[in-house]
Amino acid sequence: MAVAGRTGKPRARWLRRRPGGEPRPGRLLAALGVATAALLALHRHVPNTPGRLGSLLETFLFWLGPLTALLLLGAAVRRARTALVVLLLPAVVWAAVFGPRLLPAGPPGPRELTVVQHNVADDNADPAATARALADSGADLIALQELVDPPLAVYRRELAPRYPYHSVRGTVGLWSRHPLGAARALDIGPRDITEPWQRALRAEVRTPYGEVAAYVVHLPSVRLGVAGLASARRDESAARLGRILATERSARVLLAGDLNGTVDDRGLAPLTSRLDAPERGLALSYPAALPAARIDQVLARGARVPAIRALPATGSDHLPVLARVALDADA
Repeated sequence: MAVAGRTGKPRARWLRRRPGGEPRPGRLLAALGVATAALLALHRHVPNTPGRLGSLLETFLFWLGPLTALLLLGAAVRRARTALVVLLLPAVVWAAVFGPRLLPAGPPGPRELTVVQHNVADDNADPAATARALADSGADLIALQELVDPPLAVYRRELAPRYPYHSVRGTVGLWSRHPLGAARALDIGPRDITEPWQRALRAEVRTPYGEVAAYVVHLPSVRLGVAGLASARRDESAARLGRILATERSARVLLAGDLNGTVDDRGLAPLTSRLDAPERGLALSYPAALPAARIDQVLARGARVPAIRALPATGSDHLPVLARVALDADA
């Protein structure tokens, strides 16, 4: 049913204002703004069952910012003044959570390493070009996942001239400009996997600024379906790795890997509670064609990660990320 506006033209019932009130779309936008602010501020209280809804929200938490911008645009178009004011709340909360990550990083310090993290994809059609692109980054360390034969031989050949030290365990590997020592595989496999599963290593990197315990890992994949986020295996592996990190005696620890989760995801809390995330940069890395989340991570302890950024696409379905790692002088 329609009613006449001031111009005499019909106006839809749902656009009518109550006396002194917002049009119904404005009230809806205001309600969505309150809900968005609550999800941003209280996401840790969203239950993870059923379907690991909390982890699912935290995976895409960043995108509540662009959603808020769209709601603000809608409120402006509708001239919904109350909605505009209410929508400032999620905008402020989002800025408080993600704003610092968008600020520019300071200049490199005197005791920094650069680290490239990349899941190269086991079906990469051009591993040689991928290896050359990674080497051209000039990083001190390159951490790779999904290394399989025969492409593994290509990575070894292409990276050797600039990275004389490397260690591969199973499908993960570390290439370094600096000497490596005491490399070993780590068992972080979920209990229900019975076939060979070797996707984590630890190596000592003898840098000019002291020794660093470097971990390269590939946590199990997650799947999104009608039942929600299937992340039980990933969470189990993260917990096993967290227990290993709890016993790590090195003052400086660096972890690079495809963690199949963002640093906001509570499923990675066994790692993010023990290691610091990058301070600046989004570096959305997956999927490469339209990056929606950074699931490729560089974390540290006894060191800072001042900045992280995505590198151009290779033949993988992930984008490489490059992080600066500042080593504390007194560690």
